[in-house]
Amino acid sequence: MRRRKAKKIAILPDPKFNEIIVTKFVNNLMFSGKKNLAFKIFYEAMEIIDAKLEDTTGLDTWKKALENITPSVEVRSRRVGGATFQIPTPVREGRKQSLGMKWLIGYARKRNEKTMAQKLAMEIIAASKEEGAAFKKKEDTLRMAEANKAFSHFRF
Repeated sequence: MRRRKAKKIAILPDPKFNEIIVTKFVNNLMFSGKKNLAFKIFYEAMEIIDAKLEDTTGLDTWKKALENITPSVEVRSRRVGGATFQIPTPVREGRKQSLGMKWLIGYARKRNEKTMAQKLAMEIIAASKEEGAAFKKKEDTLRMAEANKAFSHFRF
């Protein structure tokens, strides 16, 4: 590569749970630079989860949900000759986390509850039980990679 590698920006842990991964999630949840609002939505969603599920805390449920929807394999398009093949490739650790968060937030936004906190809470609960749209997206990605396993020798 011609340029030097970009420096990783240090992300500070969130104020309530003191976790860096929560801050990353809130940064993905944030719209138009409204970080306080994003934190408020996330913490409210955690409170809703605490109220709905007595046996586990909201943060544990969220971590389990995130773990359930992180993909291990994805397909990438690659042109070989005149044809385009979908080649299954393993996902890097940082990208796994990022994809999981984006899917969780994206499908939470599409839900039909009243507030964003309720939408997020319901999607997190669904993902922790291995159901819901975000979990289905992970399953579809895995199925696509499985179907195209024959082209894995084209890996780049």
